[in-house]
Amino acid sequence: MLIGAFKTRPEILRVPPTYLPQEWAPSNFLTMWDTPETPLPANLLSTVVISLCGTALALLAALPAAYYTARHNFRLKLPFLLLVLITQMLQPTVLASGLFREFITLEINDTWLTMILVNAAFNLSFAVWIMHSFFASVPKEIEEAAWLDGCSRGQSLTRIMLPLVWPGIVTAVIFTFIACWNEFAASLILLPTDTNQPLTVALTRFIGQYESAWQYVFAVSLIGIVPVVALFALIEKHLVSGLTAGGVK
Repeated sequence: MLIGAFKTRPEILRVPPTYLPQEWAPSNFLTMWDTPETPLPANLLSTVVISLCGTALALLAALPAAYYTARHNFRLKLPFLLLVLITQMLQPTVLASGLFREFITLEINDTWLTMILVNAAFNLSFAVWIMHSFFASVPKEIEEAAWLDGCSRGQSLTRIMLPLVWPGIVTAVIFTFIACWNEFAASLILLPTDTNQPLTVALTRFIGQYESAWQYVFAVSLIGIVPVVALFALIEKHLVSGLTAGGVK
């Protein structure tokens, strides 16, 4: 993909093909931003805003839910957790028609808020489950000791619990962010305006019925995966510990 991004379209389609480009075309990474049919700067901004806000909203809702279910035994606890897990089985494509009608009724269709809510909702169950296991693995005596020292429940959560379950939070954040960043089906249906669509949808406009700009497809794909790869590299240690520590009691 990297090599293809530095080729011209005729060279990509050449028969027989060559592995390395005979004529390097680094200008692809500049000219792709100026294509009239694809407003890539707006699409990149949409992707960043939707991914960050969707991840933040999912985390904001999942943290108290995971903490409460881990620390309290109530009558419908298991059915509630199973219901949360069942929502993971439903893909946005299945509910696209209902979501489309609902957002039109709320008059927020074809906006960033639409996809922020959808991404947060469909990634909430994973975040709740993974953080629930981390909160449950922390001994309750640690929190009770903090209460005896004068901490309120909110203070014990922010000062004691969150640092202890930080690997689980990082794991939930990275997987939620990647799911929001790579979301395609719901965005294609709920965001018809070109400037509101994320990169995943904008990429398809370079592929036509009779002609495809493959050099731009490769270049935009690289732009799309670089932030995710960089994020993985930065938090790899926390991610590995988060995936393993939550399963050990």
